[in-house]
Amino acid sequence: MTKVITITSGKGGVGKTTTAINLGAALNSFGKEVIIVDGNLTTPNVGLHLGAPIVPISLNHVLSGKASVADAIYEHESGTKIIPSSLSVKDLKKINHSKLKDVIKKVRKMADIVLIDSSAGLGVEAIAAMESGDELIIVTNPEIPAVTDALKTAKVAEQMGKEVKGIILTRVKGRKTEMPIVNVRDMLEIPILGVVPEDDNIQASLVRKDAIVHTHPKSKAAKAYRRIAAKIMGNNSYKEKKGFFERLLGF
Repeated sequence: MTKVITITSGKGGVGKTTTAINLGAALNSFGKEVIIVDGNLTTPNVGLHLGAPIVPISLNHVLSGKASVADAIYEHESGTKIIPSSLSVKDLKKINHSKLKDVIKKVRKMADIVLIDSSAGLGVEAIAAMESGDELIIVTNPEIPAVTDALKTAKVAEQMGKEVKGIILTRVKGRKTEMPIVNVRDMLEIPILGVVPEDDNIQASLVRKDAIVHTHPKSKAAKAYRRIAAKIMGNNSYKEKKGFFERLLGF
C-alpha cells in the first residue's frame, strides 16, 4: 500500500527540501519506488536542488488542468523521481490549492512512497500539503524559534486529525548554545526519527545538483538520512554506524 508523507516545518530555512530529497533518494536506494512532489508552489526548490529549475510541464500545470500528472514526472540521472513546481510568477495565477489532494491520489498509484515537500509556515499552501499526506514528518533545528514553529505545526496537524510520524532535527552542531535535543523531544512530545548533523557536504551536493546520499555517501549527513529512511520503512535490521547525537539519545 502506497504511503504519502508530507515533509513540513513551520519555519523556513530548516532543511526541509534537503530532507525531502535525501529521504527520497535513500528510500529509492533501498528499492522503493519514490516520487517527490514539490508542494511549495510559490517558492519551489526541489527542481533547483536536482538540476531541473525550468521544466515544460510542472505541478502548476497539472493543478490548473493543463496537463496530466504523468507528464509532470521527471527522473533525475540518479533515479530519483520528482514532480517540480514552476518558478514562473505567471504560473501562480489561479492555482487551486485544494486540488493538490486529487493530484496526490493519482500520484499514489505510481509509487510505493510519495513525499510532499511542503512550503514553510502554516498558510494555504502548507495546509494543502498537510491535508494531502497520510502522515507528517516535521523538520526543525535545535533552536527556540524553529522548535516553537514545529510545535505550532504539530498542534495544527492534531486539529486536522493527521498523524505526525516524528521529528527530524537538522543542522545540529552540538554547540552549548543549541537547544538540547532531549529538551526538543520533551517540548514537542513527538518521537525524534533522527538527527542530521551540520555538514558542509550538503552545500557541495547542492552545487552538484544531487542528493548528498549520492554525492557524499560516507558523510555524516548521508548516513543519518539513510538511517532515518530505514526507520520510515520499518527496517529494524538496517545497520549503519550511529552518529554521536543518536548514541547520546540512546537511539
